[in-house]
This record gives sequence, structure tokens and C-alpha cells, in this order.
Amino acid sequence: MLELNKIYNMDCNEGLKLIDDDSIDIILTSPPYNLGMDYNSTSDSHSWDDYFSALFTIFNECIRVLKNGGRMIINVQPHWSANIPTHHYIGKFLIDSGLIWKSEIIWEKSHYNCGYCTWGSWKNPSMPYLKYTWEFIEVFCKNSLKKIGEKENIDITADEFKEFVYAKWTIAPERNMKKYGHPAMFPEALVERCLKLFSYKKDIILDPFNGTGTTTKVAKLLDRRFIGIDIDKGYCKTAIKRLSNILI
Repeated sequence: MLELNKIYNMDCNEGLKLIDDDSIDIILTSPPYNLGMDYNSTSDSHSWDDYFSALFTIFNECIRVLKNGGRMIINVQPHWSANIPTHHYIGKFLIDSGLIWKSEIIWEKSHYNCGYCTWGSWKNPSMPYLKYTWEFIEVFCKNSLKKIGEKENIDITADEFKEFVYAKWTIAPERNMKKYGHPAMFPEALVERCLKLFSYKKDIILDPFNGTGTTTKVAKLLDRRFIGIDIDKGYCKTAIKRLSNILI
């Protein structure tokens, strides 16, 4: 078993194989988009068959390490340009693999996604392109929709619960991506909501595409244990630095 509360610079397939069966409470991650993003150490432009084959190999390992009642939470972007409904492909695979679909959250980014000028068939119904201002947060469970935990390890407030259970979250995108040198980070507020709504303090959180470490940073801030894996050495150094800056 990989040691907890650490960042591992390795291929996630190799790292996942070092994690015990049924040992992880929450997997929270955002896989590469396959839209040509400029990640440092990996290509983000593959054929879709190759992309899904590689991704689903990783997801099989994720399912193996997830505890009964554990949750798999995946941030997915709509792929308008490639006509690939990625969230549907991922959802079908995970359901066919035995996970239970729990919920789909709309992460409204307030027009952040709409900075492109291609309209398709302008003023013509032949082939208009739709613009998406949101991404999806897909939530799946292993063997049970109910996750057992200790009452004293619940840290969501009543007001937070009432707000978070509405499945449209308006959260500004990460503004410091240039600072951290990563092209596709999700914001800390998004991770905080996911962890407070779907996990308990002391739970073990895994991000197999940890990038510059937003998941692991928020997990530490919220008194969760964690494992972060990423293939890029520079991203891992940044993730470790972000952890070291936390004073708790």
C-alpha cells in the first residue's frame, strides 16, 4: 500500500497497482480532456479509441481500490468540437463495470467556456454549434449508495448541505493556472464541496491525475487523508509545495 498523505511522481497505472484492494474512500479526479491541452509530460491528443482504452484501464484499477460504499467523483468537460459526449461514455463504462450512478452535478462556470468564435451554420439550422458554459461532475458508488461514517467526522453545516444538494454549482474557474503552470485545474471551492458533501473527515482521498495538487491540498485542509499520483515531476513539486504551505 502506498503511504498516505504523500504525492507520488509516477504513471498512475503503476501507482494504482501499489494500492490495496478496497482501501480508498473517495476517488476525486479530472482526467485529461483529450482536446490538445498543453500538459508537460503527456500528450493530450489521441484517437478517441486509444483515449478511452487507456482511461478505462485506469478506471478498472480505481474500481478495484475503492471501498464498498466508496464514491468515484469525476469532473468531465463536454466535447462539443469532437461530437464525443465524454460523460456518457464514462458513465456507461462505470455502470457496465458494476458501479452505481448516484448523481450528476452541473458545474456552471458562467460563460468561461464560451470564448470561441465558431458558430457552425451561422443563422442557419443546418448545423449550429452549441456553446457550453458548464462542466459535469459525475458521481458513482461501489456496491452501495450509502457510505457509513462516524457522526463526529461530519463537517458539512446545515446551510452548506442545503446549498450543495442543489445539483447546479456556480463556481468561478481556477484563476491561478498560469501561476501553477497547468492548463486545466479545477478550483479549490469545487473540491471542498465534493469532499464535504460526499465524504467524512479521516476518509482516504485519491486523485490519480493529481496535477498540481488541488485535490490533495483541499483534502489536507479538510482533515482527510490522501494519495496524489501524477506522471509529471514539475506538477508533483508544485503539489508538494502547496501542501507544505498549509499550516494546520
